Amino acid sequence: MKKIILPFCLLFGFVVFAQDHFSGISTSNRVGILNGVINPAEFSNLSKKFEVNVLGLSFNVANNKIGFSDLTSDNLEELIFTGTEPVNARFDGTILGPSFATKWFKWGFAVTTAAHAKFDMVDVDPNIGNAITNNNLILNTTILNNPNNQRLSGTSYGEVGLSASRIVYETEKHQLSAGVTLKILFPGSYSNFGLSQLDGTINQNATGAYLYTNSPATLNVAYSGNLAESFTNFNDYSKSIFGGLNGFAGDIGVNYRLKNASGYKLNFGLSIRNMGTMTYKDDNNASTTYSLNIPQADPLNLSELQNVNNLSEVEQILSDRGYLNISSPSERKFKVKLPTSLCTYADFKIVPKVYVTAYLQQKLNKDDGNMQVTVPNIISITPRFNIGFFEAYLPVSHNEISGANVGVGFRLAGFYLGSSSIFTSLADGKQADIYTGYRYAFL
Repeated sequence: MKKIILPFCLLFGFVVFAQDHFSGISTSNRVGILNGVINPAEFSNLSKKFEVNVLGLSFNVANNKIGFSDLTSDNLEELIFTGTEPVNARFDGTILGPSFATKWFKWGFAVTTAAHAKFDMVDVDPNIGNAITNNNLILNTTILNNPNNQRLSGTSYGEVGLSASRIVYETEKHQLSAGVTLKILFPGSYSNFGLSQLDGTINQNATGAYLYTNSPATLNVAYSGNLAESFTNFNDYSKSIFGGLNGFAGDIGVNYRLKNASGYKLNFGLSIRNMGTMTYKDDNNASTTYSLNIPQADPLNLSELQNVNNLSEVEQILSDRGYLNISSPSERKFKVKLPTSLCTYADFKIVPKVYVTAYLQQKLNKDDGNMQVTVPNIISITPRFNIGFFEAYLPVSHNEISGANVGVGFRLAGFYLGSSSIFTSLADGKQADIYTGYRYAFL
């Protein structure tokens, strides 16, 4: 099915915009709104009394199969579905909109706005993808026995955050702060195709590739908003990022500083982010779980899926062939979990103007849930040089999807630009990203 790969190809059309969100700048000792987004306790550490975020853009594309040199290949689809390792790919875009933060004595407050668009391929069996996309059919038989939930999932939503933090303990050398952010969520669109417990066989011959199941599999099909019409066009994500108010989430965090005369020797933070859910309810909503049973006597010709544009078409094809039995009634309103994660970091001042930050992002929910927005596990080390108005940094990270990445970034007054993977992407890495933005602080 060539349509299965269109979203993935689309993602690489956005490699000029991509990133592990604000890597390096978000843990800068020039504390501002970006730091507070990672950990709300940082709002009481603002470098200036007031800060305004004008706009921040951060986009990330990552996969575990192909590098940049493969993008010009005539056999791109074959390369993506080579080998036996499941295909995992992510597109993750964030826009940090107009936001305001202030510090008063031991308190810090902020109002932030953001919009998110994501598309994920999770644990997709390369045998299925290869059979659907392969024009030059090979005569063979492939046994499928995949208990994982294979997902194609997209979502878009907006949020408004209300944050407060306070210094709860302070001496000449030590400072402890705590903070919280309440997020008001505006779900826009959602789609999910989740196929689990697939035990089947693909027979390829001169007329096509045919799939049948040896035992029933479980299939979830869900869609809402513009993604009910198409899941291959990025415009359908961007047109409905902000829906109606229909969800809440929260961040909590603590921050410790070992202070010295010029600021701090150590800045340590720990936060849990995106605890919450959002509810999708729309006239064209549907979330249905089926038992999928494709008999050997009447197998599915996978070429029937080559020209589908949306999940309801896939659902209709399988239903018309009599392959689907409803396991749970279709829901017009369903909840989707946000990508809850644990974030921790430690920023060390090595010598004046030189810092090194260690950062860890660990997801707290599995990516295979049908109503789960995904987030990758990331660990990074970032050396940084800061002389006040100018700052430069070199993030070195490991992403569970794309592997090792090396990037670079800088800040000039309130303007910043960077990437967590520019060097490795140019060296045929599997991730590409860029972020940029402008903020200003005063008093």
